[in-house]
Amino acid sequence: MRQTSGVPRPELESAYARQRRLWPRFPHVEPLRFRRAPLLAAALCFALGESLTKIPPATPRLTLLLVFSTIALVALTLLTLRGALRIAVAAVLALWIAAGLWSAQIQPSPAPQTALLSYADGLSRNDFEQWEEESDAAPTTSLDLAVTAIEDVTPDTSRMVPIAGGIRTTLFAPRDSDSDSNTQPQPNLHCGDLVTLPLRLRAPERYRDPGAWQYADYLLDQNIAATASAASTKLQVVSTAAPLSATAECRIFAAQSWAAARLLAYVRSTPNRRLPALLRITPDDAGMLNAMLFGDRTRLSHTLRLGFERTGSFHLFVVSGMHVALLAGLVFWIARRLRLSNWLATLLTLTLVSAYALLTGFGVPVQRALLMTAVFLVARLLTRDRNPLNALGAAALAVLIGSPRALFEASFQMTFLAIVAIAGIAMPLAQRSFLPYARAARNLHHAWRDTSFPPRLAQFRTMLRLWGEALSDSFSPRLRTVPAALIRITLYAAELALIGLIAEAIMVLPMAMYFHRATVFALPANMFSIPLVAILAPLALITFLASLISPYLAALPASGLALLLHAITGLIQRISHAQAADLRVPGPTLAHAFAALACIAFCGWAVRRTRVLAWSAIAILPLAAAIALWPSPPAVHPNQLEVTAIDVGQGDSILVVSPAGRAMLIDAGGPTGAAANSENARGIGSENEAFDIGEEVVSPYLWSRQLRRLDIVALTHAHSDHMGGMPAVLRNFRPRELWVAVDPNSAPYRALLAEAAALGIRVRHLRAGDTIAWDTVAIHVLAPTPAYANPGPPINNDSLVMRMQFGQASTLLEGDAEAPSEHAMVAASLLNPAARLGPDTLLKVGHHGSRTSTTPEFLSLAAPQDAVISVGAQNTFGHPRPEIIDRLAGAHARVYRTDRFGLTTFLLSRDGRIAALPAASNP
Repeated sequence: MRQTSGVPRPELESAYARQRRLWPRFPHVEPLRFRRAPLLAAALCFALGESLTKIPPATPRLTLLLVFSTIALVALTLLTLRGALRIAVAAVLALWIAAGLWSAQIQPSPAPQTALLSYADGLSRNDFEQWEEESDAAPTTSLDLAVTAIEDVTPDTSRMVPIAGGIRTTLFAPRDSDSDSNTQPQPNLHCGDLVTLPLRLRAPERYRDPGAWQYADYLLDQNIAATASAASTKLQVVSTAAPLSATAECRIFAAQSWAAARLLAYVRSTPNRRLPALLRITPDDAGMLNAMLFGDRTRLSHTLRLGFERTGSFHLFVVSGMHVALLAGLVFWIARRLRLSNWLATLLTLTLVSAYALLTGFGVPVQRALLMTAVFLVARLLTRDRNPLNALGAAALAVLIGSPRALFEASFQMTFLAIVAIAGIAMPLAQRSFLPYARAARNLHHAWRDTSFPPRLAQFRTMLRLWGEALSDSFSPRLRTVPAALIRITLYAAELALIGLIAEAIMVLPMAMYFHRATVFALPANMFSIPLVAILAPLALITFLASLISPYLAALPASGLALLLHAITGLIQRISHAQAADLRVPGPTLAHAFAALACIAFCGWAVRRTRVLAWSAIAILPLAAAIALWPSPPAVHPNQLEVTAIDVGQGDSILVVSPAGRAMLIDAGGPTGAAANSENARGIGSENEAFDIGEEVVSPYLWSRQLRRLDIVALTHAHSDHMGGMPAVLRNFRPRELWVAVDPNSAPYRALLAEAAALGIRVRHLRAGDTIAWDTVAIHVLAPTPAYANPGPPINNDSLVMRMQFGQASTLLEGDAEAPSEHAMVAASLLNPAARLGPDTLLKVGHHGSRTSTTPEFLSLAAPQDAVISVGAQNTFGHPRPEIIDRLAGAHARVYRTDRFGLTTFLLSRDGRIAALPAASNP
């Protein structure tokens, strides 16, 4: 007989549907079905389409194929919608893939500003510019300038021509003539001022090395094409009237600066200074609060930042999607507690969060977080069955349509993965296990609510009442609610721990891929910090609002704020000092990354199916983290001696890999010119260091080769363009030995030796005559001589010169040795066969091709087949000198330059052959 009632047949009814029918008011875990989250499916397909554009090669034929495919898919969709809906779903998803392809194809790229870059020719020019933004770091000031006109110079005329573009300028405050320590005050500028300033434009260096972070692209995303520096006394303010086009941007920046200044004003106020140290907000605390609340990182201490980075908790203390979501959640919760309707609560939340976003400077991450929050709340409001994954898909889709390149940025990926970890895995898993018991432990005095719970939970509520009554009868009636309260606290703590565990397990992949960190202590640090930050952030906002009225009114919330802040920073700093807290790792290979993502996707599906699959997800999730961190064999060339000149601009960095695969790094690049002088003055690796070439260029290249440790690091001499990146390399790769030659009078050099000692690295001093067996390679030290001494500042002739012999092949690595050192090597070669020069297979030309090196006598003895010059593009020193290039050509040496070829690898065989691999670099 056919069943005619409206109730489904029991054998056909799913467990989820049966639970929803029996206990409709109790929350249940809904299986993952894309028809219940269509926008999530659309977002995934859209992202897949964008990803396909990264598959080379991109040809016009692919665009033509995309046109015909889109037309065919539209026709198929229209046909299937009238008949087979299941086929129509596939066609619609394919259309979303095509939409992703189209979006990636037509997205606008940042303007290259080639017209402005054409003036980066070494000449000093007058520019009419509009000041956009300032970042104080006395005695220098960083300015972002929007250029409106520039001086066009010819042999006969000089005229101002209109031009558009951006320049990041560093203003140096000159010292007073009667004092070496006092500097003149910086000019008082305001956003929107029209100024004129003579500048020598520089194109930002592009480091053509695999894995290297491109500072030029970072600047171009901010509409900055060139950099420059000048004395602040040369700046002249033409007009203080901001044009209309700059008003909105300037007002946003002014709001951010005003908000940050209010907290700093409270720090200097009398009520704060009278408080005990534990309850007092210090300038460092204010710098952290300004970074966390308003996105102003200019006063964020490098020491604090490094500690939070090492523990994987840095995201808690900078304005990010988490802070926007936290504020939105708090406002929405308060609005609903005030019994406002969903519409009013949503409108109030979006209004207040938008105002807060403007106070933070309205940066790109905050814009995306605001957009995702708005779409999420609106989708939740408009959807009858509020599926969080569908709202997440809507938010992600809105971001990707607005900015397709966001898909390939770390901030978007980490935000999306964090939401997947919490809403897609942790909460369903908690709901399947212990969270129902926490909900059942509420409102026990309402016995009539038992009928809305499944039988096991109704029985659990009865047991809690019995335990409460037993305590009440035995001790005090006040203890009646203690068992339920303890259960709720314990289970909510377990929920927090579960969210932390799953989020950290999933974050292992992006942390290793983008930041090369294995944050061992991220879980305890975040489990301690996140609850406190959830209290600290609102308390900081209350302190800020109170300080607008009176510092005395702000003193009370500020005391609690300081106490919480000192507790968090104290714990994080203690954890970060552990050696295991700073594990640096190569990024996962593409295969490992896809395998880890597959594990995460399986977990998101499994926790929503059955209890058995949900528990299997607990076993699979750690596997995803293990796959992301699983070591891959280093990319080396067995049975060959590899010498790679890394492109570090106007500096030196050479990677040598032995035939057995052991790695040695000689020098690590660094700043030159005015930047080098500034860095030497404050110390390499200091808190004010802005760009670390060892961290951003050299280390990423070594990680791209899957290198985890270096056997040896050698420093030729203590100039910043060789030593600037070395502290980061020592910390990241923990070599067995550090080789040096001369100990000059240099504070940065002494700091480097102290860093090596702290890391347990053996420091070895080498002089001419030393011979070292390194695998099957014989290393002969040719300079400096044992009698050489330099008690003063470092000079080029301090350079450690080494000759490496592998069978019949050899390489001569000169550092920055100049003519006096070369004459000494020539003399020693003629007198002592053990110190002979040449003939060499490969020569690393001394001092970037300067005319002070590569003397004729030295070159005739070296007689290299190939020569490599490490030099920066369009450097101001004129390196390499034309006469040196002619001299090398006369010696019949093939010349390779890093400014033209980028990173270049040379493979030396035992029989004396050499193979050069130029253009082994980023496109």
